[in-house]
Amino acid sequence: MLGICRGRRKFLAASLTVLFVPAITWIYLFAGSFEDGKPVSLSPLESQPHSPRYTASSQRERESLEVRMREVEEENRVLRKQLSLAQSRSPSHHRGNHSKTYSMEEGTGDSESLRAGIVAGNSSECGQQPAVEKCETIHVAIVCAGYNASRDVVTLVKSVLFHRRNPLHFHLIADAIAKQILATLFQTWMVPAVRIDFYDADELKSEVSWIPNKHYSGIYGLMKLVLTKTLPSNLERVIVLDTDITFATDIAELWAVFHKFKGQQVLGLVENQSDWYLGNLWKNHRPWPALGRGYNTGVILLLLDKLRKMKWEQMWRLTAERELMSMLSTSLADQDIFNAVIKQNPFLVYQLPCFWNVQLSDHTRSEQCYRDVSDLKVIHWNSPKKLRVKNKHVEFFRNLYLTFLEYDGNLLRRELFGCPSEADVNSENLQKQLSELDEDDLCYEFRRERFTVHRTHLYFLHYEYEPASDNTDVTLVAQLSMDRKSVIQLDLANTKKALIVPAFETLRYRLSFPKSKAELLSMLDMGTLFTFRYHVWTKGHAPTNFAKWRTATTPYRVEWEADFEPYVVVRKDCPEYDRRFVGFGWNKVAHIMELDAQEYEFTVLPNAYMIHMPHAPSFDITKFRSNKQYRICLKTLKEEFQQDMSRHYGFAALKYLTAENNS
Repeated sequence: MLGICRGRRKFLAASLTVLFVPAITWIYLFAGSFEDGKPVSLSPLESQPHSPRYTASSQRERESLEVRMREVEEENRVLRKQLSLAQSRSPSHHRGNHSKTYSMEEGTGDSESLRAGIVAGNSSECGQQPAVEKCETIHVAIVCAGYNASRDVVTLVKSVLFHRRNPLHFHLIADAIAKQILATLFQTWMVPAVRIDFYDADELKSEVSWIPNKHYSGIYGLMKLVLTKTLPSNLERVIVLDTDITFATDIAELWAVFHKFKGQQVLGLVENQSDWYLGNLWKNHRPWPALGRGYNTGVILLLLDKLRKMKWEQMWRLTAERELMSMLSTSLADQDIFNAVIKQNPFLVYQLPCFWNVQLSDHTRSEQCYRDVSDLKVIHWNSPKKLRVKNKHVEFFRNLYLTFLEYDGNLLRRELFGCPSEADVNSENLQKQLSELDEDDLCYEFRRERFTVHRTHLYFLHYEYEPASDNTDVTLVAQLSMDRKSVIQLDLANTKKALIVPAFETLRYRLSFPKSKAELLSMLDMGTLFTFRYHVWTKGHAPTNFAKWRTATTPYRVEWEADFEPYVVVRKDCPEYDRRFVGFGWNKVAHIMELDAQEYEFTVLPNAYMIHMPHAPSFDITKFRSNKQYRICLKTLKEEFQQDMSRHYGFAALKYLTAENNS
């Protein structure tokens, strides 16, 4: 690239010479020689021998100028020849064809150059250097522990994957909870050119547990200090991110900043955008030592190889021990210790432009980091208030965050063309199945959904999960006492049973849940509760026989009927839901039909019940009600399912066709 830029500079110099030399010459001839204050005249009239101004002296001067003119013309001819040769030797410069493709770095530098970059932009191609090759792997490290942090990481990762054009390698320092959630997530996303490695956060606790920390991140907020020791020894550089980060650009632009590090610079950080380290936020506020405003560690560029050679581990430990003698604890976790080290060793830090970490914290100066949406690179929700933080542009930032929060991770399954990646068997099978579908089929979207992997994060919210030793695990426990749980385990142990939990509903948004069957029956008689969907879809739960349930004291059997779709408790080795029924309609009906075909007993529990609370109509039921094609496709899928049942279960499945025709 450097050679290309030099060639272009020569090309530009030659062009300017060709354009300006003749012009300068004519100016020189016009005004370049004065004798007695009189310019040399180029008038034909004045140049005649009969002219009174014509003298021998002026004749000699004119002859001298003509010689100089011929010399200049000869120099121009030579320059044109050189210019022609330069053009013929480097045609690729003009056509834009290069042997390698690069991701180009934009707008990096110190905080002073930020303002100039925003105002003037970057118009020179030669000013940019090839920073990140197309297929270069970018390494990202994140510390993540617990349910809340896992949800944040999902949003962060989606924002990174949405913009990226390079292979990525995520290094996740995670506890058991986060690993369970995130491993499932990446496995089902099946995103190409993405590698995940997990490191046990619990094993690192002893490295930092001696440091008292008042920050809400707890002990995990100190673990970025030990990344040089935790990450592979052959890993030379890494981008370290907090979980509450949202990317608004390609992460390769940030990776490119490593090429700007000079000398002993090993840490890339953005200046803190609050007055925290200035110590003037409130009376007697005493922060840890920092250089000026200090630096925020939500986004860090780490040159791991150099840090290891500098004995980083010893450096930060000695600094922390010294400062803790007077400070007693950290207030901002690892950030306090990073700043204390930088205060003593300012040569370690390369200051990133502040748009690489726009900090939406209290008392922030982040609005000085951008003038337009295009200036934003990374948004950092580093206030404990998170999305409720005060900022005049917070609505824009919040909408950007919510976009990635709701974004379907399956849409990130984009191949990086020209970059080799390890073949994923599951991904290849999925692509093969999708390629066999007819995209002109009016029900294509329904058929495609059958092959989409839908996740249910069973333990996404806090739940003390303990696997059962006898393999009788219960996935969902709601208002189920331990005595009832043991009865269910006994009932399901060795038989094919589907235990029906009678369903009721209320039209009230606030309800005091009945604590007993007697209380529920009272609410039913008073009109506070109703049997589920009795006024809309009676057939769905009618076979439960609610009249019998009112007085039942022991479980009783019921028979399958058309369109029966009760809520059931079954063993986990039961038939799965048919994946063609995604959205609204026939998912539970098809499942109950298959349970009946496999000779499951339907038994109603006499003392168990559930109550459906009112909510806004789902997107799918709205489509069912308003879209005729949706209803046609659902009918087509029902017919295909019944045909599959007939092929699989033979004569026994005829009753389902008969019941459907009679209903």
